[in-house]
Amino acid sequence: MKKIHTLILIFALFTAPVFAQYRKAEISKEAAASHLLPVHPLRSAMLTEARSMSSNMISGLPDWNPSMVSIAKIHELPADVAREIEVKTQDKIRNNQSSYPDESPLDSPLNSPQIGNNFAGNIFNGMTPPDNSMAISNGGIVVTVNNSTLEYYSTGGTQLFSSSFANFFNDPTLTGAIYDPVVLYDSGSDRFFMAVLHGSTSSLSKVILCFSKTNNPSDGWWYYKLTGNPLNNSCWFDYPKIGVSNNEVYVTGNLFSDASVYNQSVIYQVTKAGGYNGTSISWQYWYNISNSPFTMVPASYGQQGNYGPGIYLVATNENAASDNYYFLDLTDDLTGSPSLNVSSITASFSVAGNAIQNGTSTVLNTGDTRGLSAFYLPGMVHFVFNSEVYTNYSGINYNRITVSSLTNWNSTFGLDGYDYAYPSVASFGTSNTDKSVIIAFLRSNSGIYPECRVVYCDNAGTWSGSTQVKAGETYVNVYQSGGVTRWGDYSGCARRQNSSPPEAWLSGCYGASQSGEHALNTWIAQITGVTTGVAGSGHKNPEGVSVYPNPSSGRVNVEFTLDHRMLVDISLLDLSGKTIKVLMKDMAEEGKNLVSFNKSVLPAGIYFVQVSSANKTLAHEKIIIE
Repeated sequence: MKKIHTLILIFALFTAPVFAQYRKAEISKEAAASHLLPVHPLRSAMLTEARSMSSNMISGLPDWNPSMVSIAKIHELPADVAREIEVKTQDKIRNNQSSYPDESPLDSPLNSPQIGNNFAGNIFNGMTPPDNSMAISNGGIVVTVNNSTLEYYSTGGTQLFSSSFANFFNDPTLTGAIYDPVVLYDSGSDRFFMAVLHGSTSSLSKVILCFSKTNNPSDGWWYYKLTGNPLNNSCWFDYPKIGVSNNEVYVTGNLFSDASVYNQSVIYQVTKAGGYNGTSISWQYWYNISNSPFTMVPASYGQQGNYGPGIYLVATNENAASDNYYFLDLTDDLTGSPSLNVSSITASFSVAGNAIQNGTSTVLNTGDTRGLSAFYLPGMVHFVFNSEVYTNYSGINYNRITVSSLTNWNSTFGLDGYDYAYPSVASFGTSNTDKSVIIAFLRSNSGIYPECRVVYCDNAGTWSGSTQVKAGETYVNVYQSGGVTRWGDYSGCARRQNSSPPEAWLSGCYGASQSGEHALNTWIAQITGVTTGVAGSGHKNPEGVSVYPNPSSGRVNVEFTLDHRMLVDISLLDLSGKTIKVLMKDMAEEGKNLVSFNKSVLPAGIYFVQVSSANKTLAHEKIIIE
């Protein structure tokens, strides 16, 4: 009997999922009754798509990197929205002051985010806007894309791979423009997933789904060419957003007619196992979605693992009558019995004017108020977009939707006289119940060039000051039309899921001189070093934490004050968050405490001293060793 039990145990261990899988929250009947829209979306029959081929750049292949740019926008905003943006832009220009005060560290009780390793990424190579997207694996491989190139980096900044998308696919059937790439890391499968668009007419439109063969993208990708005209109604697919669940991947997009008139938005629901194995995939699409929400953003799981079956999505809607968010619940995998329920949540927001920049009269397109980035952790969807925060000026609009009640907590971040735009959000919590986030974004002002920054919002909803990731080096006027040039369309921000303490990475753009143009290049950065975590039992965190001398060439002192006796762990970390040395793990007394160590055992560089207790980070201080 014991042998049988042992065999059962061994079987269970080998058949259990390697990574955590979480179930979705339930929407209460009361919330559904008051928020659910009555019209039910339609879905296609289940479809099958065979793998196209394997994509890997062929060594020595000439890289023509063909590109075609529409200097005027391919499809304009609705006339009323375009007029509102123009009125606010002109009002902003007329009332612009000679200077505006910048953020002050004294404005927030929280530490600002700390920048770790950071380095130049994808450069401008004839396509605009950059459309930055990025992902990072548990193994520390950074994949970044823009409208020109696909690149892989180590966390230290070593470039592992670079290719135009034309060479990456090397597919003679892909004759149209290849653009709008978006990438994510599927931590539940330890693989990368990417979607790329092809063509801007119904006859050429393709949605190319790419699945990494292994957890190392240098081993190649399998890819599949799905139609971008799923309804066969002379439309093409634009502005993709992607997500992943336990068993599936999702791509959403907006369909435009060949005359560039918005038709509707759709969701592609795709089994992922075949994609990662290089076999056929099953898929279906959802259409005629209630109230036709524009740019639906799938909310993947925000930390290690996935959830499901199905997925949540969010969208924003601004009009003269009322503003609202759409919350979409795709209830099941396509191999089950899925439905798509659409609920409406009342909100209030509006577009801002375009952004002024230093050194030129050309303004930067801040876009509209469409949803940009989202993730889900148990019971809650976090999402961001940009909207007017100060009169005519754009800021970050951050939201937390509680699934069970379909209620929303909202907070904005910005500064009068500055435009904050194209945010992307990632979980920065120490547990899956910690609501802390990191938000990457772009910023501009009449006194600065377009730059990339990051801000932290803690579990309680308190904002830190923002930190500059990369300063702009010049203004941007490449491919301007009517005095307006494209800016970002989106930025990339992703949590490194197996990091402890929390670590995030971003990919954003900044003004740079490139190829003789005042254009936008990409900067990649590691974000770490803010005090994180859910508030404790009412005791205060260490006060007056100081690390001195800093920089140091002798002994290093770590001084902190406690309001009660507690067990503390004081550790030294490198830039990647790896623990180099546990300096002390013992009871520290109420009042002032001092820990010191000899720095001579360390090579010169930047390190972090971390004070923690009960698996919560209480302080995280940077130190420079000379």
